[in-house]
Order: sequence, then structure tokens, then C-alpha cells
Amino acid sequence: MFGFLKKKDKAEKDYLLHAVADGEAIEITQVNDPVFSQKMMGDGYAVLPTSGDIYAPIKGKVLSVFPTKHAVGMKMDNGLEVLLHMGVDTVSLEGAPFEIKVKEGQSVDEHTLIAKVDLQALKKAEKNNDMIVILTNMDQVASYELSKTGSVTAGEVIGEVTAK
Repeated sequence: MFGFLKKKDKAEKDYLLHAVADGEAIEITQVNDPVFSQKMMGDGYAVLPTSGDIYAPIKGKVLSVFPTKHAVGMKMDNGLEVLLHMGVDTVSLEGAPFEIKVKEGQSVDEHTLIAKVDLQALKKAEKNNDMIVILTNMDQVASYELSKTGSVTAGEVIGEVTAK
């Protein structure tokens, strides 16, 4: 009789944004790279991780794993696309500090381990370890809100986004 309530609740959860790691959540404008901080690729947020275990920021599917393993593209059920970019200027590391745990077409949620990142290797290579989450098809976004910054736990809800 009240099945429609469950369906609505599930749909709302599909639009939640989660912390990708234990650490500190920051606004995308604080990322130390103008491509991200000036929102050239889209709006979003980042987590400065204290652990190398990196989880999916959304519920959806993996669209692509970059050959250099530094980024994973995902798509939410509502059609919005999200890019998880691991570190700043890390493409030059040719995948060395990244161990990808997902494959294209795989369903993911906030409990899915996307990658294990060697944070010490990033530090040694003098690369920022910001785990950046970007909404890449902003023309399809009706609203976006980052509701929590500061200390976060992997999987914690820190924002939401709705599609047009």
C-alpha cells in the first residue's frame, strides 16, 4: 500500500554525494590547481585523505578507468556524470601509486572501494593528494550543494545533487 514511499526514498539516495576517504572535505575552489578550483571541468569538492582507501562518491556505474589510473569516470542513475580525479597533476606518474579496484560497467556505491592510493608515493613525487570529485555535465545539474566540509569519514553524506 505504501510502496511508493520506498521508491521515492531510494531515488533520493541516488543523488547523495559521499566523502571518498577519511580526511578533510574542502570546496573545489580550495583545490591547488586552477583547472579544478576555477571549475573549468565542473563543480564539486575534494577530500584531503588521511588513508589511501578511496571509495565511490556516488551510487551508479563506472563509465571509464583512465589508462594512467589517476581518474575514474562514473554515472549516477539520474544521468549525472562524476569524475573522481586522484591527486593533482598525477597523470605523469603513469599509474604507479594507484591500485584500481573496479572495472568499467561495474555498479558502485559509497561502500565500493575504487582504489588504493599510495599516499607516501604521492608525497615523494611532490604531488598534492586531493581526491577531487567533479560533476562534469553541469548543463544537466538542477542543483548542487556541498553540505559538509572539514573532518569526514569515508562514505559519509556530504552533499547532494539533482538533475534537470
